[in-house]
Amino acid sequence: MFSKIHEKYDTPYVSQYMIGGCVALIGGLLPIGLLGEMVSIGTLFAFILVCGAVIYLRRSESDAHRPFKVPGVPVIPILGILFCLALMAGLPLDTWIRLIVWMAIGFVIYFAYSRHHSTVQKQAGTA
Repeated sequence: MFSKIHEKYDTPYVSQYMIGGCVALIGGLLPIGLLGEMVSIGTLFAFILVCGAVIYLRRSESDAHRPFKVPGVPVIPILGILFCLALMAGLPLDTWIRLIVWMAIGFVIYFAYSRHHSTVQKQAGTA
């Protein structure tokens, strides 16, 4: 159902409608301050992951083609991580707890689904 593609736009429209509806419902029911804090911590955490990935990939796949290169690696990504952590530190404790709880829920869903639907696992089992 989630992978159903729109004939004209080639997008997964069913999942987009469902996500849009959920976001609209949550946005209409929860206080804007709470939503702002959750968006802030989620975005900052995503930036931390990206900065970490830049450092990791620069070392593990140093010869990979990169149309865009980050200057000053690892200094710039490390500064990015530190500044994001500093901004996150200013958010309330309950926002951190929500982040951890939602990440835990996401990990459970991800690993429960991928355990039975992994194409890599299926290929390894037949090899």
